[in-house]
Amino acid sequence: MPIRRRSILLAGGALSAQAALSAGLVDLIASLKPSVCAVGSYDPLASPRFRFRGSGCFVADGSLVATCWHVLPETAPEADKPDGAGLAVLVPSPQGGGEVRPAELLRGERQHDLALLRVGGRPGVPVTLAADNAPREGMEVALMGFPVGGILGFRPVTHRGIIAAIVASALPTPQARQLTESAVARLRDGSFELLQLDATAYPGNSGGPLFDVQTSQMLGTVNMVLVKGNRESALSQPTGITYAVPVRYLHELLARR
Repeated sequence: MPIRRRSILLAGGALSAQAALSAGLVDLIASLKPSVCAVGSYDPLASPRFRFRGSGCFVADGSLVATCWHVLPETAPEADKPDGAGLAVLVPSPQGGGEVRPAELLRGERQHDLALLRVGGRPGVPVTLAADNAPREGMEVALMGFPVGGILGFRPVTHRGIIAAIVASALPTPQARQLTESAVARLRDGSFELLQLDATAYPGNSGGPLFDVQTSQMLGTVNMVLVKGNRESALSQPTGITYAVPVRYLHELLARR
């Protein structure tokens, strides 16, 4: 086959693959936006009444929301357990705004920075969780949530990328003086896997779902805080790399409820 024709065929194949990926992402966004919610606290006497803290998504039978442990309110900065008082989730409306529903902490795990909330009202649209061994390096993924919170409005935003690497959550620091109390605690608890992403997320994305573009299944929970106190504790300036906690730890949390 002539080189020019072969190049044209290869280019055409690449364009077809890209078109298929784009179509898959369009369908994914349309079908999964109803599953993503904002997590925070509600006070009818405050302004605003709903105070945003992070993202989450409906799981299991739709009565539970998965998010990050650090997203939940705390009784004090040094508190080991979040304060469940006033917990709420906001389910966005396609027309803007949304419905605030009361929530309570069902179960949480500080080590993997995960939490399950039981939400009042009618069940939400749950996501489908991928198998424990589903995340693979190079997979096309999409993360959904609320970057920088309600400043941009409570409409789920999607960012696309790949799983760049599967890495250890905790690394020993090169010098003892760089060890902080939290870093020592993380090393003592033991390291676990994190998904390092070639995708941009912002603090408001913490707790939001990471999806496989091909299957629409949830691969992990986006985390923008956990790595600052362990994996990147030796750096004076965090890298800004986005990470996610693999779905298998959410499976474990759901199994213990």
